Amino acid sequence: MNQILFAGVIGLFLTLVGTPLLIKLLARKGYGQYIRDDGPREHHSKRGTPTMGGIAFILATIIAYFASKVITGKPITFSGLLVLGLMAGMGLVGFLDDYIKIVKRRSLGLRAKAKMAGQLIVGIAFAVLALQFADNRGNTPASTKLSFITDFGWTIGPVLFVVWALFMILAMSNGVNLTDGLDGLATGASVMVFGAYTFIGVWQFQESCANAATLTNPAACFEVRDPLDLAVVASALMGACFGFLWWNTSPAKIFMGDTGSLALGGALAGLAICSRTELLLALLGGLFVLITMSVVIQVGSFRLTGKRVFRMAPLQHHFELKGWSEVLVVVRFWIIQGMCVIVGLGIFYAGWAAEK
Repeated sequence: MNQILFAGVIGLFLTLVGTPLLIKLLARKGYGQYIRDDGPREHHSKRGTPTMGGIAFILATIIAYFASKVITGKPITFSGLLVLGLMAGMGLVGFLDDYIKIVKRRSLGLRAKAKMAGQLIVGIAFAVLALQFADNRGNTPASTKLSFITDFGWTIGPVLFVVWALFMILAMSNGVNLTDGLDGLATGASVMVFGAYTFIGVWQFQESCANAATLTNPAACFEVRDPLDLAVVASALMGACFGFLWWNTSPAKIFMGDTGSLALGGALAGLAICSRTELLLALLGGLFVLITMSVVIQVGSFRLTGKRVFRMAPLQHHFELKGWSEVLVVVRFWIIQGMCVIVGLGIFYAGWAAEK
């Protein structure tokens, strides 16, 4: 369990210390955020704030993970590497998008097709590899069954699994991206979900089917390949995001950009897939789902009726235009996200207890 603590603390320390260095580097190069003219007027003052801050917590997470292994002497697992690889791959796509925006001085970075192609390549590579590397119990990092708090139902097969995994990765990465519109909003919400996955990983390890002989009720065990290592990855992410939040909270000294938002969304999807909690992620990451749905509703309503449901989408900007201050929106949305995590963890525990 020490590796979980080390990963979180190292991730926290690295972003607390490293982010201001990144801010100075980005500011020196003039890599500032482009602000849309049609957004809330209060946001115009943020023009030029350094962006691509996701670089800080991506690197911090990777370093924290491997440092925890060196310190504790614990082995690296395929599940941990796959989630980190998915995070880094999606972060690279986001970095290219951010870089083009900055260099070209425009709101559009990668073309839609190019950005989608990058996400698909990374997502397919993760999905295919996640069905390889079986352990001595025959468990691969991912399963071809759908899952909620554990696997259920019928096997959907490898092809449909790849499609399902791609949907999750795209949905979560774009969901975090849409949420990243106010200082600290997406970062703080992500900290809570990664904290939840740290708990889930530890619980699954303690109740793993690999230890069925020592459990009071083996029927309620979890058949997950590397639950403890997923907790290490989640802890590293939680610590790194928490440290980054110090600099990203209002007034933000740096923005995560698409580099960070796509990476965080990918990491969330990867943790859900590898921990067999795919559908539970919709509850744990409820704020991301809510904000994404606000965009879907807004676009759908305008195309069908020519009318808008919200003053502006995503949802956080609707409340800004209603007169809420940015900090008020962020804190209240954090509260909503906190309640989503509590409900999600409650259902996770209740499901295990019911089986027991």
